[in-house]
Amino acid sequence: MAKVESTAALEPEPPTAFRIARELPIGRHPILTAFPGLDKLPPGRTIHHDAAVRRRLFQNTHVELVDADMWMYVAPWEVPAIARGRWRPVVTPGADCIVAGENHFRESLPLIVYLDIYHELCHILQRHGGANLFEPGVSYVERWTEVEAYRFVVLEARRLGVSDEFLREYLRVEWITKREHLALLKTLDVPAPPKGK
Repeated sequence: MAKVESTAALEPEPPTAFRIARELPIGRHPILTAFPGLDKLPPGRTIHHDAAVRRRLFQNTHVELVDADMWMYVAPWEVPAIARGRWRPVVTPGADCIVAGENHFRESLPLIVYLDIYHELCHILQRHGGANLFEPGVSYVERWTEVEAYRFVVLEARRLGVSDEFLREYLRVEWITKREHLALLKTLDVPAPPKGK
């Protein structure tokens, strides 16, 4: 997700009130320590219609910084079947925690981190509603949980004036194929790249 450096200079910034406590040490921290004021920004006020649900989300969620080359994910409550033998996630039984790679947290463009953290918060709300975030046998780009979370941040990016090119790169994650990427763009109403690109 941090591979949109080529268009970054032309893109808008996240809201000026968005803060990343980039100096935090490795380990687990309350989300509002890692991202002070995240709950007061526009997506923090619209991520759920119920203010009490939003308050609990921001009070009870943590961010765990890990020394790993990765972006972000919601820590599962138990190791999901799709991870066995391929991936060793941080597991936080019964606790809401977003795991973030240290380099991503410290060095990625603020706009990328801004979109990513709200994407992961959408997943926590989905899990509270009973969703399986690691549903086996369903393509990443066809999981309703991913589509819904990406739709939320794409709408926020549009509100900020982010370009189609930036969104295409943001949605080009390394674990999906080119065909899946195009399908995701279509689902999210982001125009496909011009022919030959």
